[in-house]
Amino acid sequence: MKLNGPLLEARHVVQEFVVRGHGGVKGGVVQAVSDVSFEVRSGETLGIVGETGSGKSTLARALLQAPRPKSGSVLFRGSDLVKLSGRRLMEARRHVQMVFQDPFGSLNPKWRVSQIVEEPLVAHGVGSRAERQRRVAEVLLRVGLDPKTYGPRRPRQLSGGQCQRVAIARALTLDPALIICDEPVSSLDVLIQAQVLNLFEQLRTELGLSYLFISHDLALVKQVSDRVAVMHLGKLCEIGPAESLYREPFHPYTVALLASIPSPNPTAARGRPEATISGEPPSPIDPPSGCRFRTRCPRAQERCAAEEPELRMLSDDHFVACHFPVTRETREPVPTTTTSQP
Repeated sequence: MKLNGPLLEARHVVQEFVVRGHGGVKGGVVQAVSDVSFEVRSGETLGIVGETGSGKSTLARALLQAPRPKSGSVLFRGSDLVKLSGRRLMEARRHVQMVFQDPFGSLNPKWRVSQIVEEPLVAHGVGSRAERQRRVAEVLLRVGLDPKTYGPRRPRQLSGGQCQRVAIARALTLDPALIICDEPVSSLDVLIQAQVLNLFEQLRTELGLSYLFISHDLALVKQVSDRVAVMHLGKLCEIGPAESLYREPFHPYTVALLASIPSPNPTAARGRPEATISGEPPSPIDPPSGCRFRTRCPRAQERCAAEEPELRMLSDDHFVACHFPVTRETREPVPTTTTSQP
């Protein structure tokens, strides 16, 4: 598929939450997302990976203004969603939909499938009752569910895979341009995962959709993504084409993540020294100075504590935020010529 220009641009997005100390637990400001910038291009799937607590889901909700980010801008087709409110924000949101992790928790258990899928149309005042019913039947068929069979059912009468298909159908009703998928298959078994992923790809081809695909499963993200972004403790540490990033990761954190993917070969060689991480993840309430990964990084030096690294391009469309990135052959630091991300 030919990829076009940016559909959505996040610029210096910051999201923070104030927590109160309780029972000996320290309170403070949780720096969930810190100065994150990237773009989702028209027609592409951008995968976002990272450990639990790295800020992936918080970033997704900040893009949807639910809640609004503390600072920064989110441009969708040139309009800054952060500055929109009321009907203007609601109108913009119809073009950016979300599929959540828990297929059962994201659906109203008291409603029938037809009501769940029709809900966005009712909320946006789209069409007459008959037109909405035709649209519901159309999107249910598109996700592989017979509207006559599944329309009258409630979520408790569906399997996990069927519930997720209903959630996808609901996201499609308003004909969006971008769908944010937050761990959309993590609660499904492997066979159903494959079916849902194939459905996502089929919809992208047929409808020209773009996806922001969030997951902690690195192998899965490589399978579905055109580009991959790696998050650590609220920061973006590497972003690039999927093949390039998985073949030659530059950031020590990315190297360690890829080394954690289980190998089916029990005699496979162990990872190289750069793949070793020691210690516990720092607290987002009190992150380390400079590079937030430095306290666990085997390549950390004094500069890493004193100066925060910024994203710079080291190969074609491949950016890394590291003072001493890993190279495939020499393992020596790459020259530090800075190039800003487009």
